[in-house]
Amino acid sequence: MLERIAELDTQLLIYLNNLGSDTWDHFWLTYTEMPTHIPLMLLVGFLLFKTLGKKKIFLTLLFIGVMVTLTDQFTNLAKHTFQRPRPCRVPELEGAIRAIAKYCGRFGYFSGHSSNSMALAVFMGLFLKPKYPKFFIFLIIWAFGMGYSRVYIGVHYPGDLLTGYSVGTLIALLFHVLFNKVATKLKLTDA
Repeated sequence: MLERIAELDTQLLIYLNNLGSDTWDHFWLTYTEMPTHIPLMLLVGFLLFKTLGKKKIFLTLLFIGVMVTLTDQFTNLAKHTFQRPRPCRVPELEGAIRAIAKYCGRFGYFSGHSSNSMALAVFMGLFLKPKYPKFFIFLIIWAFGMGYSRVYIGVHYPGDLLTGYSVGTLIALLFHVLFNKVATKLKLTDA
C-alpha cells in the first residue's frame, strides 16, 4: 500500500514538474524565496492592525513568531526522522524531472514552505476573514502557490506538500484557539 502511494506521488511529481518551462522558471524560483513575500506580510500586518487594534497586535505578532518557529522546527524534526530524500537527490529521477532549484537539501518529508505558509495564511486569515473575506481566500491561494513552487523546482513530492498543508492548518487552528483564550484572559478588547 505505501509503495503504491509512493509510486503515485512520484508519478504526480513528474507530471506537475514537467508542466514547467524556461518561460516560468524565473517566476517560480523567485516565488519560492521567502524574502519575496515581505511586502505581502507587511500588508497583512497593516490589515491585522486595522482589524485587531493596538491592544491585540503585539500578542498577535508574538503568537505568529512562536507559531512559525514551532511549525518550522516540527517540520525539521519530521525531515530528520523520516529521512525521505528530496526528488532532486534521487538518481532514478534524474532526467525525469526538471530540478532547477539553486539548492537541494537532503531530506524533504514534509515541506516546510507548505507548512509555514499555510500556518501563516490560516492563522492570519482567520482574523481577517470577517472584514476581508476575499483576502482570506487570496492568502490560502498564496500558500498553495508556495507549496507548488517546491514541486515546480524539483525539491518536493506532492505528498510532502499535502502533509505540510495539513500540519500548517492544524497548528494554525490550535494557535488561533489558544490566542482567543489568552486574549480573553488578558481582557484584550477589540480596537
